[in-house]
Amino acid sequence: MPASHGAVPSGVVSPRTVSPGPDIISGGTVATHCPYCALQCAQTLQSTPTGALPVEVSGRDFPTNRGGLCQKGWTSAEVLRASDRIVSPLIRMADGGFRETDWDEALDVVATELRRIQGSHGNDAVAVFGGGGLTNEKAYALGKFARVALKTPYIDYNGRFCMSSAAAASNRALGMDRGLGFPLADLNGADAVLIVGSNMAATMPPFVQHLAGVRERGGLIVTDPRVTATAKLTQDGKGIHMAPVPGTDLVVLLAIAHVLLAEGLTDTGYLAERVTGLDDVRRSVAAWWPERAESVCGVPAEELRRAARLLAAASPARGGRGVYVLTGRGLEQMSQGADGVTAAINVALLLGLIGREGSGFGPVTGQGNGQGGREHGQKSDQLPGYRMITDPAAREHVAAVWGIDADDLPGPGVPAMELLHSLGTDGGPRALLVHGSNVVVSAPNADRVRESLARLDLLVVCDMVPSETALEADVILPVTQWAEESGTMTNLEGRIIRRRAAVPAPGDARSELWILGELASRLGVTEGFSDDPGEVFAELARASAGGKADYSGVTYERLDAGEELFWPVPSSKHAGTPRVFLDGFPTPDGRARMVAVNHHDPADDVREAAPLYLVTGRVLQHYQSGAQTRRVAELAEAQPEPFVEMHPLLADRLGLAAGDIAALTTARGEGLAAVRVTEDIRPDTVFMPFHWSGVGSANRLTNDVTDPISGMPEFKVTAVDVSAAVSRGQEVATA
Repeated sequence: MPASHGAVPSGVVSPRTVSPGPDIISGGTVATHCPYCALQCAQTLQSTPTGALPVEVSGRDFPTNRGGLCQKGWTSAEVLRASDRIVSPLIRMADGGFRETDWDEALDVVATELRRIQGSHGNDAVAVFGGGGLTNEKAYALGKFARVALKTPYIDYNGRFCMSSAAAASNRALGMDRGLGFPLADLNGADAVLIVGSNMAATMPPFVQHLAGVRERGGLIVTDPRVTATAKLTQDGKGIHMAPVPGTDLVVLLAIAHVLLAEGLTDTGYLAERVTGLDDVRRSVAAWWPERAESVCGVPAEELRRAARLLAAASPARGGRGVYVLTGRGLEQMSQGADGVTAAINVALLLGLIGREGSGFGPVTGQGNGQGGREHGQKSDQLPGYRMITDPAAREHVAAVWGIDADDLPGPGVPAMELLHSLGTDGGPRALLVHGSNVVVSAPNADRVRESLARLDLLVVCDMVPSETALEADVILPVTQWAEESGTMTNLEGRIIRRRAAVPAPGDARSELWILGELASRLGVTEGFSDDPGEVFAELARASAGGKADYSGVTYERLDAGEELFWPVPSSKHAGTPRVFLDGFPTPDGRARMVAVNHHDPADDVREAAPLYLVTGRVLQHYQSGAQTRRVAELAEAQPEPFVEMHPLLADRLGLAAGDIAALTTARGEGLAAVRVTEDIRPDTVFMPFHWSGVGSANRLTNDVTDPISGMPEFKVTAVDVSAAVSRGQEVATA
C-alpha cells in the first residue's frame, strides 16, 4: 500500500453537497465562514453600504454549526471597522512613533533592508513567522516566499503553539495527521466520547450540539482540572468528569490503558490485524495500576476503572455504538505533549476505534486554519502537501512546480520557540517578517520574546490592527480581513471550505498575496507569486499532488458547486475522504504503531516558593491573543479585564476575596489580575485566560520549555506563587 495514499478509500463515490454553493446567494448576500476558530461556522454576509458596519452577519446552515454562531461569530463584523484599523503602511520614525506612507516607499524600505541584511549576514539572516488564521493560499505563498524569494530555511508559525504535539503523535502512530479523521456529526451516534484537555463548550460552542446523543446515553467523559462548561455537560448522569492534578493527564490515559489490558477489554482481533507495538505498550502501562495512578494524578482509582469500563462497553468490539477519543491543548501544551497524545491514541487503538466508521480518534484543532496552515509550507520542516522538506522526492516534486532546482531549496528550519529565542543573536536571524500572529501576547515567557524582537535590525508585521507585536515593528503593512478576501480554509475535520469576499477593504489595505508578490519582485523573483487566490490555489493543488495532504483534485468550481471535500482528494473524480484509515494506515506496513510512553513531572513543578499550579486557557468572548476581540465593544464589556480564578478555600487561605487584585509570581516574572472565586477549580490550582497583554498577560508567566519531539511549549502548567497585591475595587492596568 503506497504510504502517501494508504488512507484513501478505494473506488470513487458520489460526493455529498452542501447548499448554497455559489458566491452570491441573492440580493448581494455572500456565503462564507467565520474568521475565528477551526469549527469555521458557516455565515451569510449581507452588504450594508449605508450601515454603521460594512456587513450584517447571520448564521448559515452547515454540517458543523447547523446555523448557529457563538458570540464572537455574531459580532465578527465589528472588527472590520475597528477604530484603530490600519489602512495605510506605517514606518517607524526616529522618535519612536509611526508615520503613514504609500506602498511603494514601504515595500522599497523593506526590500532594501532585506537585501542589506542578507548581503552582510547571508540568506539565513532573515526569518518568517506565520499564522494559523491565514488562508490556504496565503500559507502556501508564505512558505514559497520564504524558500524561493528569501532563500531562508527559517520559517515557522503560531500553529506550533496549537497542534504540533497532536501532529507529531499522529504522524508517529498513524502515519498521517488530519485533526479529526471523521465528520464532526459522527460524534452524535457514539455511546461514549472521551475528551482530554478541551473546553469546546466555551471555545467553540456550536460544537456541543454534536455531543447531544452521547450525553443522552451517559457516555461523555471529560478530563480537566477545572469544572469547565464542557465538564458540566457530564453532570446529571450524562457522564464522568475527572479532575487530575495539572500536568498529569497522561497518567489518566496510562491508567485507562492498564485497566483495558488487565481486564481483557481490548479489541484483540483489531490489534492482531491492524496494529504493531502492543507488547511494548502492555509492559509500559503495567506500572500504572489505578491506585498508583491516583497517587500521582489525584483521580480516584475507582473512577479511572469506571471510565475505562464505560469506554470498553461502548466500543464496537463489545457491541456498542462506538467511541471517540478527542484531545485538546490541555493535554498537548506540555513538555510531554506528544507523548500525551500518543497515550490517547494507544487507548483508541486498544479499543479498536481508529479506521472504523462510527468510532475514532482526533485532536480538536483550535485556530481557524490550523489544519491547512501546517499542511502547505508554514511549518519549519514541511513542504506543501504535508511533505517533509528533507525527503529528496518531495523536494524534486515541489521544486518542479515552483520552477527552481531542488538543490536551491533550503533545508529544514527550527521550531517556533527556538526561532524566536535566536532572533538578533550571533548567527541568528537579523530580520523577521510576521504574518497573522501576535507573539508578544501569545508566546510563552512573553517578555523574553519581546526582548528578542528588540534585538532585530528589521521587524515587519502584516496586520489589520496595531497589535502588541505590530507596535514593536519597524514597518507595519495593512492587510485585508476575512470578509474582504477570497480563498479556502481547512477546518478541524479536514474539510476544505471557501472563504468569499463580501466588501472591499478600507483604505490601502492589501492581501498578503499581493504584498508577497511585490516584495518578491523587488528581491529579484519576478514570476511565480500571483495575487489571484484562484491561481494560487491551483498551484497549491499541483504542489500537493501525491502528498499526504493531497488537494490535487480540489478546485474552486467543485467547492462553489457545494461539494463536501475532505482531503486527501487525489483526482478530479475523487469524492474526497471524509473518514480516514478505513482501508489501512499510510505507514510502510499499513498498520498503526502503538508507542510506549511514560509520565514525567512538569519542567516547572510546584515547590515552596511557588506552591500552586497555574493553568491557562480561553474564555467564550475572546480569541487567541485578543487583538481582534478586545476591540469589539460587546465582547470587551462581557470580559473587560484579566482575571485569576481560584477555589474559595485557596482564596480564604491567601486572604483574597472576589474583586481583589492578586499578584502572581513565577520563575519568569510577575503579573496582576482580578480575583474570581469559584468552586469549579481544584484548590491547588489557579486559572488565567491568556487574551491580554501588559501586567495581566498570562504568557508573561508561562514556561517556554518545549516538548523535545514537537517543539510545543509547556503553556498548560506552571508553578506560581499568589499573594494579595491591591485592595478590592481597584483596576488592573493592561498596557
